[in-house]
Amino acid sequence: MSVVYDCSKRDTRADGLAAAAGAVRSSRLVVLPTDTVYGIGADAFDAGAVQALLRAKNRGPDMPVGVLVGSWSTVDGLVLGVPPQARALIEAFWPGDLSIVLPHAPSLQWNLGDARGTVMLRMPLHPVALELLRDVGPMAVSSANVSGRPPASTAQEAQEQLGDSVAVYLDGGSSGEPVASTIVDLTGTEPVVLREGSVSKTAVAEVLGVPAETLA
Repeated sequence: MSVVYDCSKRDTRADGLAAAAGAVRSSRLVVLPTDTVYGIGADAFDAGAVQALLRAKNRGPDMPVGVLVGSWSTVDGLVLGVPPQARALIEAFWPGDLSIVLPHAPSLQWNLGDARGTVMLRMPLHPVALELLRDVGPMAVSSANVSGRPPASTAQEAQEQLGDSVAVYLDGGSSGEPVASTIVDLTGTEPVVLREGSVSKTAVAEVLGVPAETLA
């Protein structure tokens, strides 16, 4: 049976964060608010929980799950290396709605889907999400919806789609108009914008010091 916690109130927020942390540590799924849309999340290092996340979304491993982190420094332990371009983007846009794709550290024991040795990382600008991430560590997080249906901008919309497949719903209010994060791939010789979201390609190009047209 799922439980919904109103995170707009101090007491229920604390209870909700504790329940969500307990759920993540016991291989269950949680829904959390972010600065883009609501996300469904699991312990990034728990392969069974990540598989449960994909099943809840009716999604296959061909669409790998990204990872949310609660601090800049967490990234260093997750990737093969943090190049200067990644550092520049992190300093400019994190926490915020920019995702960065990098080669992941080969020593990590995780299975996020068919990511081909890479991981997509983001630090969200939402106090509830950050508090949970700083408690439990990196989480595999995808938009809180069944594949093919609209992303959820409220906890209620997420619950209507995902139901009891999720143990804990953290209600942080409406996320507003659902806008996806911008995704920048830094795994090749040149940076590539895979998806332009709320951070414009022009803004990314300015930080990287390259012409915007080269990011296509």
